[in-house]
Amino acid sequence: MGGSDVTTTQGSDDARVAVVVVGAPVNDESASVSGPAPREAAATPAVTTTPGEESKQEAAAAAATTTGLQAMAVTVARDIEAGVQDASTSGAAGEKPSWFTPKRLLVMFCIINMLNYVDRGVIASNGVNGSPKSCTGGTCTSGSGIQGDFNLNNFEDGVLSSAFMVGLLIASPIFASLAKIHNPFRLIGVGLLVWTIATAGCGCSFDFWSITICRMLVGVGEASFISLAAPFIDDNAPTAQKTAWLAMFYMCIPTGIAVGYVYGGLVGNSLHWRAAFWGESILMLPFVILGFVIKPLELKGFTHGVKTEEYGAMFNPELQDETKQGASTGNDGLAGTLPQKFSFSSFAKRVFTEIRCFGKDMKELLQEKVYVINVLGYIAYNFVIGAYSYWGPKAGQAIYNMASADLMFGGITIVCGIFGTLSGGFILDKIDSTISNAFKLLSGATFLGAIFCFGAFCFRSLYGFIPFFALGELLAPVNYVCLHCVKPSLRPLSMAISTVSIHIFGDVPSSPLVGLLQDKINNWRSTALSLTSILFIAAIVWFVGIFIRSVDRFNEQSEDGVPAVERSNLRPLLDEAEEARTS
Repeated sequence: MGGSDVTTTQGSDDARVAVVVVGAPVNDESASVSGPAPREAAATPAVTTTPGEESKQEAAAAAATTTGLQAMAVTVARDIEAGVQDASTSGAAGEKPSWFTPKRLLVMFCIINMLNYVDRGVIASNGVNGSPKSCTGGTCTSGSGIQGDFNLNNFEDGVLSSAFMVGLLIASPIFASLAKIHNPFRLIGVGLLVWTIATAGCGCSFDFWSITICRMLVGVGEASFISLAAPFIDDNAPTAQKTAWLAMFYMCIPTGIAVGYVYGGLVGNSLHWRAAFWGESILMLPFVILGFVIKPLELKGFTHGVKTEEYGAMFNPELQDETKQGASTGNDGLAGTLPQKFSFSSFAKRVFTEIRCFGKDMKELLQEKVYVINVLGYIAYNFVIGAYSYWGPKAGQAIYNMASADLMFGGITIVCGIFGTLSGGFILDKIDSTISNAFKLLSGATFLGAIFCFGAFCFRSLYGFIPFFALGELLAPVNYVCLHCVKPSLRPLSMAISTVSIHIFGDVPSSPLVGLLQDKINNWRSTALSLTSILFIAAIVWFVGIFIRSVDRFNEQSEDGVPAVERSNLRPLLDEAEEARTS
């Protein structure tokens, strides 16, 4: 048989790949050292052997070939594993796009977040300022705003303010799951495109159902952003300022609603309510273009380049058997990752696989006690805040005879929301950003807020109510816990499920339930005190979180790295190669 043919290549990133010609003897040392084989080896003269000796040489050559292939598998798998681990980090060590700086990312996401909530203020402003057509004594007056143009009753007008929730609640988990197979930054671009088209559609709507569908699509577009933006900010914020940066991001919620209310009123009165929606679309359009044109960022915990499972199956006989078995039995094993021709059955299998993965992630998420406690407290908190925002002006007018109750409550909510969100983030950074400290701050701030709000509604004087209510609305950094109590690859899903939960069980049902309670007791002071008492429940739930064992999982190994089963199959090859090398 001929001499051994072994070549090695070395890339710019020091990745080593050994290429072995099957059927030729392999020198272990030459397979493990970068560079060309020695010339002396090529010039070695042939030696005449007997048939018995030749069979022994063939057996030795086969054994050497097997060892060389195993060494190659280890080398390639090592390089793949190293590349995946580098790509699955927050991107700090990897190559960044030319446009990128952490502060630019924060500013861009803050503006987008504010525009999302400006839209909430615009639809609320149209609802408040609009009026239906009315006829008295044979004289009819035309209505104003959306309600007047489409001749909506109060129920239909109220539906428009919450229709976006349908799209938001359905699409949030979907976008969080798609982040596993598509770049999250590009998904944000897709969501913003849907949002832009939907808001423009609101301005072009012609009846109740057309604008309702557009409002639902607005929620779909917003879902991609609220699920994925916070993890990006958490990845790129300075270590000592993570909660402060998140606070600045969430500060845009009350600010955006306030700006939208003013913007919707001014544009609606001077031009037309349709122009307000068109203006939103124009303002968002540059960010949609950037989302598709600029080089995207990678999110910690996700990779969308190298398919390590394919290499593992290629080089490892055990994984090849698993692949064949998975293909024959229909299991969603490694066969699902290999390239296949498109067909309806393969598409259905892919969808079924994604649903199973989503179910697995949800099970893992709900088994995280810290996350569940955090979301339960957030639901109780949002139940109260949602009812305050809707019924607060009416209750204040009935209890204290406020002349401009909507402006009073709106102003207090905006100022305290901004100040409370920022202060919560900065305080947590100062006292050490740990999950336990976050729960201490959440429970303490909420308990004091409950006392102050409860006391505010007990006062007979308006001047005693205002400062106590203002202190009671100070917020704390709840989203920090959602991001750091789960592993990086589950952060988008954790944010999505948190958002879905606080709306489904929090502010969406709170307004009608409080209205039902008021109908029963017909006393706004008692109704407000009953509502405020739920803040004590939120404080108690978060207080329990202090005593639950918590681990900050921000730097935990991504599940999209080399799977544990693949590592367990590759390590013995490494040991065997080492033994062959030493022998």
